[in-house]
Amino acid sequence: MAKRSDVLEFAVLGLLHEAPMHGYELRKRLNATLGAFRAFSYGSLYPCLKSLLAAGLVSEQVDAPVALGKRSRIVYQLTAEGKEHFAALLDESGPSAWDDEGFGVHFAFFGRTDAQTRLRILEGRRSRLEERVDGFRAALARSRERVDGYTLALHQHGLESVEREVRWLSELIDDERRRRESPEHVNEIEPPEKEHP
Repeated sequence: MAKRSDVLEFAVLGLLHEAPMHGYELRKRLNATLGAFRAFSYGSLYPCLKSLLAAGLVSEQVDAPVALGKRSRIVYQLTAEGKEHFAALLDESGPSAWDDEGFGVHFAFFGRTDAQTRLRILEGRRSRLEERVDGFRAALARSRERVDGYTLALHQHGLESVEREVRWLSELIDDERRRRESPEHVNEIEPPEKEHP
């Protein structure tokens, strides 16, 4: 499973790949890019940035204050090693990219991910969720008579949410396959306009 710190590192590198940013702007972009999937605090962002600095993946530049009495800002940018490391992270398509922690951040950077890797991640995520659907169904069958109506409704809601995501993933997979078969659309990244669960 991907650790939260790994997910944050991937997201920070991805955003800094677009442009250098200072910490406040980076945090705003993290929350805007990953939306409801993640909420990162300064308490987790700055230790991550320090770790990336120590590893030589990012560098920092101190900008002069724009007005008298204002503090100078530290602007972070990717180094060449950071760009290579981000490219390697984009190519990862194993189980850590399918789980709940890793999938959302990988999906957020699908625009930079090659088609074959996108397809492997989508198929892996769908497979993982299909296993979860089977587990939900088995649990519902076992507990139907032993739990109250509210608990049963909660289990049913969980099952329906996962089934909805499986359908959404299937649509994305079908779209990716169509794109691969149509050479003029290979580089277009336009997922179907479906609401994510």
